[in-house]
Amino acid sequence: MNWTELLNAEITGAYGAAEGLFDLVEDGELGWKPEQGANWMTTGQLLQHVTEACGCCCAGFVTGDWKMPDGTDLKDVPPEEMMPPAEKMGAVDSVAKARELLAADKAVALQMVERAGEERLSSEKCSAPWMPGFEQPLGQHLLQMVAHLNTHKAQLYYYLKLQGKPVHTGHLYGMGSGC
Repeated sequence: MNWTELLNAEITGAYGAAEGLFDLVEDGELGWKPEQGANWMTTGQLLQHVTEACGCCCAGFVTGDWKMPDGTDLKDVPPEEMMPPAEKMGAVDSVAKARELLAADKAVALQMVERAGEERLSSEKCSAPWMPGFEQPLGQHLLQMVAHLNTHKAQLYYYLKLQGKPVHTGHLYGMGSGC
C-alpha cells in the first residue's frame, strides 16, 4: 500500500463514520455540552470543528495556503494561540449545515491527496504552523489530520453517549446499527 491508497481509505472511513454520528444529532441538541469540567465545546461547536479538522488543513499542507474557513490565516497566528478556548470557537446553526460542511471538507481532503500525488506525499517534508521547524513527510502530516478528525469524531461519539443516545462501538467505526 502507498500513501495515496492509505490516505484515501482512512479519509473515506473517518468521514463515513462522522456522517453516521452526525445523523444521530438533532438541531435542538446543538447547545448541549458536558456539565462537569471546563472549556467544553457545545455540540454545535464540536460539529463545526469536526468539519474543519482535516480537509482544510490538508489543503494548507499541500498548497501552502493556510486560510481557515472562517478567514483566519494560520500563518498569522502564534503557535501558543492555535487552540482557542471553547467560548471563542464557532458553531453550526443546524445539523444540515454541518453535514454540508463535512461533505465539502471530505471532498477537499480527497482532492488534496490527489493533487499532492504519491511522490510528494512520500518525499516532500514540511512543518505545520503550530509546530514550526518540525518537519515530517507530507503524507504523514495528512495522515495526522485524519487522526485529528478521528479524535473529534470520538469526542462526538462520547457526547452522544452522555446524552443517552443508543450508540455503540460500531457507530464510532462507521458500522452504524450493524454491530
